[in-house]
Amino acid sequence: MEVATKIAPIGLALIMLGLGMSLTIQDFLRVIKIPKDFLVGFICQLILLPIIAFILIKLLNTPAELAIGVMLIAAAPGGVTSNILTKFANGDVALSISLTAIISLISIISVPFIVFNSIDLFGIDNISKDISMLGISLKMFFVVTVPVIIGMIIKRYANNFINNKALLIQKISIILFALVFIAIYIEEWDNIVSFIARAGLIALVLNITMMVVGFYAGKFFASGTAQQRCISLECGLQNGTLAAFVGTQIFDGSSMVFIVPAAAYALIMMITSIFFIFFIKKNT
Repeated sequence: MEVATKIAPIGLALIMLGLGMSLTIQDFLRVIKIPKDFLVGFICQLILLPIIAFILIKLLNTPAELAIGVMLIAAAPGGVTSNILTKFANGDVALSISLTAIISLISIISVPFIVFNSIDLFGIDNISKDISMLGISLKMFFVVTVPVIIGMIIKRYANNFINNKALLIQKISIILFALVFIAIYIEEWDNIVSFIARAGLIALVLNITMMVVGFYAGKFFASGTAQQRCISLECGLQNGTLAAFVGTQIFDGSSMVFIVPAAAYALIMMITSIFFIFFIKKNT
């Protein structure tokens, strides 16, 4: 766990820096000007996703240690990957960026709240006594919020340079995302197959369920097809690096099993999202 523990916060901070470099004040003002589409995605991702994850945990009788990992990934906001894949799907990229940005900022409160309440519900007791909800929120503030703000400042004063390097920044973010989970897979290879075998089913069911929920919520309540595709991908693509970071902080690197669902979900969501994009492009 030592490699993953060290890489996760660095990788997450750099990913959020890259996200900040893609943002402007207009991305936040857009929510006020066109609130309907944002609210549909917001409710699906921030409220329905954790509720559905909890229901699936109960239905599938998921062991408590894996259940916490599932709630970790369910509580996480969408990642930069969702913005890129929304573009490939001809979805509303501006909406995707707004959802990712605002839910990521809210996550410093929502993620600890959801995870710590889940820990109480599932009766997990092997948490570092020095870790509190406030402590996790503060750590998340420094690796999530601060890099986003710095990224926005860099974009404000070096806009032309950032625009020219946008594709490179996106590629670096994806590479960093992959490195965190490669480190986890390598370090725990002896256990990873059995862990993923145990976590893979619920990760797959949760991912597909949320993409379907997002797709039909977008169909019935959003403005159009582009917004529908965006919301579906935002619901299915979570920031696994953030989930891994929070997991290693809460459990003090003492157990790998708590972040295995995040690792399983990260692998599964990339496969399902590619199928989703292929399907919608073939049928349009």
